[in-house]
Amino acid sequence: MKLENKVAIVTGGGGGIGRVISLRFASEGAAVILAGPTAEKIAAVEKEIRDAGNRALAVLTDVADEASVQQMVAATLDEFSRIDILVNNAGIAGPTALIPNISREEWDHTFAINLTGAFLCAKHALPGMIERQGGCIINITSIAGLQAYAFRSPYCASKWGMIGLTQTLAEEGGRYGITANAIAPGPVKGPRIERVIRNRAEEMKLPFEEVEKQYVEPTALKRMVEEEDIAAMALFLASDEGRNITGETLNISAGYRLS
Repeated sequence: MKLENKVAIVTGGGGGIGRVISLRFASEGAAVILAGPTAEKIAAVEKEIRDAGNRALAVLTDVADEASVQQMVAATLDEFSRIDILVNNAGIAGPTALIPNISREEWDHTFAINLTGAFLCAKHALPGMIERQGGCIINITSIAGLQAYAFRSPYCASKWGMIGLTQTLAEEGGRYGITANAIAPGPVKGPRIERVIRNRAEEMKLPFEEVEKQYVEPTALKRMVEEEDIAAMALFLASDEGRNITGETLNISAGYRLS
C-alpha cells in the first residue's frame, strides 16, 4: 500500500485522468478528496471508491473561485485532518481558433481554470504541508506546455504557465520537505481527445482522420497514451519512491515530438 494513511486531493476527479488517478490512489490506501464542478460525476467516483472498501469524499469545487477552494480545503481538513498530496488535474481545452478569433473572455476563462485554479489549490493546501514539513504537489500539464500549439493558444500558454508554477513550488517548498512536479501527457485516448480533434478538423477544414494522424504520427511509438499511464506516474511521484524528485516535468507522451 504505497499511499497508506495518506490524504490526497484530486481536482477534476470526476472523470478522465482525474478519475483514474483517484481510483489508483484509493487502491493504494489513500483517502481521496474528489474536487470537481459536477456533483453527479464526483459522487459517482466517490461511490466507486467506497464500494471497493476505500475512503473518499466528494466536494463540489470551482477551482477558479478562491472561496470555493478554501471551502474544499476546509472540508478535507474537517474530514481527514491533513493534506499530504495535491493533484492539480482540473482543466479545460479552451477554444480552438486562431489568435485573432479568440475572445478575451475565452482566454481568461481558460487561464482561470487551468492555471489560476492550480495556484489557488496550492496556496491553500500548502500551509498544512509546511506545518507538517512534508507534502507532494503534482500538476497535470501537457506536452502542449513544452512547444507551440497552433489554434490552441490559451490552452498552450496556460500549460506552459503550470510548468513555471511547478518549478517555483519546488523551489519554495523544498526547505519544508515538499516536492512539486508536473506530468505532461501527450495525446490521451478517450472522448476528450476525440472532441479536440473534431474541433480542430472543423477549424482547419480537414477530415477527422487526417487531423487524428497529426496526434499519432509525431509519436515514436505511433500510438496515444492511456489514462492509466498518467495515474501510474502520479502514484510514483506521490509515493516514497518519488521522494527525491522535485521541480521536474515528466513527459508521458509515447515519445511525441514535432519534426
